[in-house]
Formats: sequence, C-alpha cells, structure tokens
Amino acid sequence: MIYALITLVVFLLMECVTWLTHKYVMHGFGWFLHEDHHEPGYPHVFEKNDAFFIVFAIPSMALFFLGTYTPQTYLFYIGLGILLYGIAYFLVHDVLIHQRFKWFKRTNNWYLKALRKAHKVHHKNMGKEDSQCFGMLFVPIKYFKEFL
Repeated sequence: MIYALITLVVFLLMECVTWLTHKYVMHGFGWFLHEDHHEPGYPHVFEKNDAFFIVFAIPSMALFFLGTYTPQTYLFYIGLGILLYGIAYFLVHDVLIHQRFKWFKRTNNWYLKALRKAHKVHHKNMGKEDSQCFGMLFVPIKYFKEFL
C-alpha cells in the first residue's frame, strides 16, 4: 500500500515539476529546443521539443535500476510515478491536444475539453514571453466553467 501511495504522490508532484520546467526551462534557457513546438503547422514527425522526453526519462530509468538492484525498493516506485506521468503527458499533450496521433479526435469529455482550451491559450502567444497555462493535467478552474 505504501508503494502505491509513493507512486501516486510522485505522479501528482510531477505536475509541479512539469509546470516549473515548462515555465522556467522551456520558456527560459531551453527555448531553443521548445521554440519549434510553438510554430504553427510544424511539418516534421519529431520536434526538437521532443528532447525533453529524455530529460524526464533518464531519472525514471535510473530510479527503476536503483530500486531494483539496491535495498531502497521505494526508488523503483518513484521512477514508476515519473513514468506514469510521462505516459499521461504523452496521451494528453501529444495525442489529445496536438493530435500528433489521431486516436481521440472526437472526445466530448468536459475535462479533456478544458485541458485543450487551456493549452490553446498557452499556444496563442507564439513567443517565449507572456505565456500562461504551463501545467498539463491541472489547469485553472476558469477553463472548466464553460464545459460544465
């Protein structure tokens, strides 16, 4: 039970890590990697922005390894929380919002519609500065109101 709780807490904390990384790294010194993501109609299958996947995958893999081959089993479940958040991020951001894969084109769910709206507001500003809505799974309440 404690390991499930560790995994859940890490999953939830990853939203904070993602928000901070998005605002201060991707829209800061890492803009050179994130910039193509804000270009409309970017024609390639992969973006430079996809490199951030590695930034989050490396600690997760290291924690899986350490949690498997050392007595600190809880590290495995921290890595699992990061992995599960990464999967959720991929499904929400790349599949649902940007539709890089055409799996959920016609969703009518109020929560998913609010997520899409908040992300569209984020992309409304094409530049590095003055963006808003840096989170992924938790967005301001105002975006949910019109869909409830």
